[in-house]
This record gives sequence, structure tokens and C-alpha cells, in this order.
Amino acid sequence: MPEIRIDPLSGGRTIIAGERSRRPGGVPGLSAREPALEPIDPEQDPFAEGNEDRTPPELYAIRPGGGPPDSPGWRVRAVSNLYPALDPSAPSTANPSKPSAPTRGPVELLESLPATGVHELIVNGPQPVASLAELPREQVLVAVDAWRERMRAHATSVCVQLIVNERREAGASLPHTHAQLYALDFVPAAVARERERFGAYATRTMGQNLLEDLVAEEVRLHERIVAIDDEAVLMAPYASRLPFQLMLAPRRPRLRFEDEGPSGAPLLHDGLCRLARHLGASPPLNLWVRTAPRGADHFCWRIDVLPRLTHLAGLELSTEVNLNIVAPEQAAALLRAA
Repeated sequence: MPEIRIDPLSGGRTIIAGERSRRPGGVPGLSAREPALEPIDPEQDPFAEGNEDRTPPELYAIRPGGGPPDSPGWRVRAVSNLYPALDPSAPSTANPSKPSAPTRGPVELLESLPATGVHELIVNGPQPVASLAELPREQVLVAVDAWRERMRAHATSVCVQLIVNERREAGASLPHTHAQLYALDFVPAAVARERERFGAYATRTMGQNLLEDLVAEEVRLHERIVAIDDEAVLMAPYASRLPFQLMLAPRRPRLRFEDEGPSGAPLLHDGLCRLARHLGASPPLNLWVRTAPRGADHFCWRIDVLPRLTHLAGLELSTEVNLNIVAPEQAAALLRAA
């Protein structure tokens, strides 16, 4: 029987309706309509080693053998996005001294603000592959360390969001695996809702951490756990929005992903490889790091992975209520066995 589940972290609602996967065309997975990925052509790949002159100037790199910026021999590179969504030179709106002037009409109806911030791109490795799962485990550990280093570089930003889009179906414009970092001067509504729920939970429970208690309960129940190691816990969230959604959370809570401490990178790679093994190939997916915005007193970082095996349709787009046709308990069991 379908049921509505409420996400403990966001308050969002998902209808879990596993029976719908039995309808014609309802089984989620990689299908014939999704074209097989062609090998990445190094000559056409601006992120390939040796093509450093095809990107904006290097901001950061891990180059074990040394060498000048924008030269070969790197393991991870960070550059400014060639087509940035944010402008670092725009005036900040984080702490305006007076209300901003309207630009397109009355301020209470049609308001516009400068898109202030920084938009970076982090090449996850020199290997010409389209997914993190295809990289060696050790390379993923190096890439995640670079993510954290670039997030630290923007510690004064109000909110830092790091994302990975894999395959064109999930928004990747270039196939070579890479992350994007957005350093924002505001707290997005989704992050603000979670911050408020963490704070309210701490108030109700005499200082307990919401995600720490959620992880403890999920480990006790075990039915949605995919894997556990010394650093982190990988699970299918209770109110998963999409089939085979994953959440990685630290064993011990920490406000910010970029702070010193375990990153969960080994278990992240393991989870992505499990997805690829179960589905037969790495699926289109969106991955993001949720870290505490500036000034948050109660929070805990995590990594969310959303495979794009089904479409967001009218219900999801019109109500923000998700419809998931694979129960997270079933997804976790399949991935444990993968």
C-alpha cells in the first residue's frame, strides 16, 4: 500500500508506491532509450591532461611531481568556470546596509539582486572517464580532498554548495568527471529549512544532533543501511525522493564537510560502484555535499546521491511532493547484495 513519508532533515514529503514499478515501463533502470556513452576523445576534451590551455587559469592543483600551474602532471585541478553563473565582482547582498533598489518593478513584487559569488570547476582526475565510480578508489580520495580544500578557500561565503552532475541526462555539459563549487552570499531556502530543523531538534532534545540520532536509529533498524565503515554510514534515506537515492553521513557529527576529520570518500566510492554494478553501468546522477552555512550552530554535513532513473513529472514539479516507485528498503537490499 502506498504511504507518505516525511524526510526528517528537510520536512519534504515523498509518496512511496512500489506497486507502480509493476506498470508497463515502470521498472527503473538504465534503458535502451539512454544512448551508450562514447569513449571520451582526448582531442576534444578540455579537461584532459595536456589540454590545460583550454581552461581558464588554474586556481588550485594537486601536482605530486611539482611543475608550474597549467602544466601536465596533476591529479586534480580547479579552475574558474568558463561560463560562470555567479559574479565575484558584483556587490554583495549578504548584509545590505539598506534595502536594495528595485530594478524591474516594485520591490515587494518584482525584485532582482546581483548574482554575487564564485563558480568554480574541479576536474576530479586526469583519467578520461565520465563518473566517479570509474575512477580508482585512491583517485576519488584525492578528488574529495580537493573538494574540501576549495570549500575551505571560500570559508567566508555565506553558503558553499559543491555538486557533481554525471551524464547529460543529469545536467553535465561535458562528459569528463568534474565537480562544481558555488560560493553563495545567501542561504538557499532548502538549506535554511534544514538549518531550522536541526536547531529546533537540538532545542527539543537538550542539544542532540538531528542527523547523529537519525543515523543511530537507522543503524539500529538496519533495513535501509547499504554499508558502514569506520568513517561513515551509507543508507537509502527513509523518505527517498528517487529510486536508489543514497545518503552518506559521518559516524560522528561535524558541522562542516570541509573541516578536519573523515570525509567518507572510501564509502562514497563504494556506494557509487554498487550502483554501477547493480544497474550494469554508472547511471546519470546528481551528487551534492550539504555543509553548514555560515553562522549555523546545529547542523551536520552529509553527501546526497540522486540517480536519475525516472523523470520528475507533473506531481513533483507542481507540488514538490515526490513519487518514488522503489521503496528504500528494497533499494538498500539490492545494493547490499551488489
